[in-house]
Amino acid sequence: MFNSILNSMTFSQTTPEALSPGNRAADSDSRSTAPSQIAVYQARAITKVYHMGEVDVHALRGVDLDLFEGEFVVLLGPSGSGKSTLLNILGGLDVPSSGTVNYRGRDLTRDNDNLLTGYRRQHVGFVFQFYNLIPSLTARENVALVTEIATNPMRPEEALAMVGMQHRLDHFPAQLSGGEQQRVAIARAISKRPDVLLCDEPTGALDIQTGILVLEAIARVNQDLGTTTAVITHNAAISEMADRVVSVADGRIGNVRVNTIKRPPQELQW
Repeated sequence: MFNSILNSMTFSQTTPEALSPGNRAADSDSRSTAPSQIAVYQARAITKVYHMGEVDVHALRGVDLDLFEGEFVVLLGPSGSGKSTLLNILGGLDVPSSGTVNYRGRDLTRDNDNLLTGYRRQHVGFVFQFYNLIPSLTARENVALVTEIATNPMRPEEALAMVGMQHRLDHFPAQLSGGEQQRVAIARAISKRPDVLLCDEPTGALDIQTGILVLEAIARVNQDLGTTTAVITHNAAISEMADRVVSVADGRIGNVRVNTIKRPPQELQW
């Protein structure tokens, strides 16, 4: 039962994005980083075309991007820029129309559905804008959905404590605020100790005070577990807490900025 619930939750997130033409940035911009860092992802010449009847929607137009061990990256861009499509491809929820995606030397574009399912289960944690908690399960039980099938999981109580939800273990989603539900979703994502945490607009449905609590939880995971973390958002303020900021527009990487000073979530204003 756990397998079917988990697979239905992950596959339901892939949606096409409508895009307009733009100019492709130089490859070196999207790969700029300290030379001592180890690449977790190496995406090269990624394109994604959705065929919508007689119309082709170009979601990604030749994207090159590296993500590095333990870093916190914000993919910043407006709705329809292609950032969700890119995140889904990195996470194995979708496949590119062309190009290659290497995860620690493994070419994900060669994997079939079963191999991609195993890759997601073993290596990637997902956090989405909408929490996808099971209403009839408590916070503890929602996290246990993942720990029951993971190879080296945390205890659900440990994962929930890491995001400040140790006092709400036996509460149902309807008894939790939006921010609390999102923190349970983060606990569920990290409970299997993933190498990578991919977050799609995790504060998009939250007010600023609640959003900051969620960002603090994500930052704590990145710092304490060393999890490579990518957050996609249209909110430029969130980019101030990242190691690198990758701007996405019209299905292309626009520019990459390295933050010399990272602001803690509680100092962000939007």
